Amino acid sequence: MDDRILPELPEELRRLKKPPERLWYRGDPALLQRPRVSIVGTRRPSLYTQQTVRRLAAELARRGVVVVSGGAMGVDALAHLGAGPAQTIAVLGTGVDLRYPAINRELLASIEREGLLLSPFEPGFRATRWSFVLRNELVVALGEVLVVAEADRESGSMRSAEAAGRQGREIWVLPHRLGESEGTNDLLREGAARPILSIEEFAGTFGRVPGTEVERDEFFYFCQKHPTLEEAVERFGARVYEAELEGKISVENGRVSLA
Repeated sequence: MDDRILPELPEELRRLKKPPERLWYRGDPALLQRPRVSIVGTRRPSLYTQQTVRRLAAELARRGVVVVSGGAMGVDALAHLGAGPAQTIAVLGTGVDLRYPAINRELLASIEREGLLLSPFEPGFRATRWSFVLRNELVVALGEVLVVAEADRESGSMRSAEAAGRQGREIWVLPHRLGESEGTNDLLREGAARPILSIEEFAGTFGRVPGTEVERDEFFYFCQKHPTLEEAVERFGARVYEAELEGKISVENGRVSLA
C-alpha cells in the first residue's frame, strides 16, 4: 500500500506548541472527523484492567466513538481490539510501513485495512526513545479526553497524563485498589483526574447506541472540549451562565470545563 500524507493536519494537532510538520497515514482518514477518545496504560495490565479496557472501548465504539491509542503492547492493544479495527486510530512511533512491536503485527495490519494508522515519521523510520514521546503527545491531542487505564508512577502513561494537562485535556482513570496502579491513584488524589464509575455513563457522554432514544447533550459535550467562555456563549447563549450558577460547569481563566 502507498504511504500517503494528510493534506492538512487535524485542528487539534495544529494547536500544539510544536505540531508535527506532516502526518503519514494508511487507512481511512475519515475517522478523524468522528468523536474520539484516547486510551493509554501499562504494557502489563492486570486481569481487571484487561477486561475493563476492552469493555470500555467496545461501548465507545458502539456509540460511534473512535478509540485512539499508540499500537503498543498491553492497554494500547486491548483498546484497539475492544473497539474493533474499523473504529480505531493507532498513532505509531515508527513509520507507517513498519509493524512494531512484532507481537501486534496482525492487529496493526487489520487497523491498516479497516481503521487508520498515523505517524509523524517518514516510512522506514525505526522507533527511538524520543519518537515514543512524540507519539504519546499526538495520541493525547487527538482525543477529546484521555483515559489512563492503569499506570505506575514512573511510566510513559504518566507522561501522557502530563501532556494532557499541558494540552487542557480532561483525564479519566479506572478506579483501582490501594497499592495497585499507583500512578492513576495519585492523579485521583491530586484532583487531576476523574474516575470512570460507570462505563455506560462515560461512553454515553460522547455518543449514543444506534436505535436508542436518548441523544447526547451537545452543550455538555461541547464543554468537555474546554472552549473559551466567548465560544460557549456564542453557541449556547444564556445556558452557559445558567449551568455555571447550577454548578454544572466552571469558568476559570476564560475557559469552560465541566464541574
